[in-house]
This record gives sequence, structure tokens and C-alpha cells, in this order.
Amino acid sequence: MKAFAIATLLAAGVSGVQAQAFIDNARVRSAEPQYENVSVPRQVCTNEWIREGRYDAGPQQYGGAVVGGVAGALLGNQVGRGHGREAATAVGAVIGALTGDRIANGDRWDRREEAREVQRCHTVNDVQARVTGYRVNYEYRGQQYATVMRENPGQFVQVRVTVDPVERY
Repeated sequence: MKAFAIATLLAAGVSGVQAQAFIDNARVRSAEPQYENVSVPRQVCTNEWIREGRYDAGPQQYGGAVVGGVAGALLGNQVGRGHGREAATAVGAVIGALTGDRIANGDRWDRREEAREVQRCHTVNDVQARVTGYRVNYEYRGQQYATVMRENPGQFVQVRVTVDPVERY
């Protein structure tokens, strides 16, 4: 019986110490958005036409060397006597062949230009301001309070009011 009485008194004492809480409305005085700058990357691509040059060899022409060799031999044959004439003819033929080949094939290397499209891309960081929350100033029973909330509460914000007894020591 004594155990039951002690348990009853203990339960009554604990319930008396518990705080009483209820929900009420407080008037919002201001709600200011809080911003944070966020870097948002994006790709920017441009297309460009570039010209590239290269050299192509045309077909080898032998006519110039033959004609130049014959002409050089004829001119060399007009110079000197005896073995000197034979040497001048040979030298004239060689020089004439080289000169004729140079004249006939001098523009054999043609420069060809080709245009092609090239895409170039790079990353650009755009800075955007995003709302991270609202700094809310509100009034409840003549007292001013402030908090940060995720959303704008409107004209009123609900508050939890707790009533606790004050114990004297």
C-alpha cells in the first residue's frame, strides 16, 4: 500500500513540473529576403571558319629539260675548238637541261587552301543571386523577436508558447 501511495505522489509531482505549451499567432513586422550568390557554369561555343594552306606537287615535266639540254649543247658547241668544244658542249647541255627543267617545273608546287569549320567551346561562370531564406521580425505580446525562416510567413507567424513554473530556491 505504501508503494502505491509513493507512486501516486511521484506521478502527481512529475506532472506538476511539466511545462504547458500552446500555439498562438504573432504579428510579422518585416520579412526581408536573404540572398546568396551562386556560380552557375555554362558552355559557350562558337563556330569559326579557318583557312589552311598546303602545297601539292603537280606532275613532273621533262620537256623543258630536253629542250634546255639541246639548246645548251648547241650554244656550248659554238665555243672553243677541239676537246674544249666537246667540254663546252657537255657543260652547255647540263646547264641548259637544269635551266629548262627549272623553267618548266618552277610552278609545279601549287598552294592549295582549304577552309574548314572549327567549333571552339569554353566555360563561363554566371553569378546568380538566390533567396536562401527570410529574416523575419515579429512581435508577440509587446516583445520584439527575430528569426530566419525558409519561406515568407505572410502577415502572421505561428509561435509555440511555453509556460514553465519558476521554482524558488
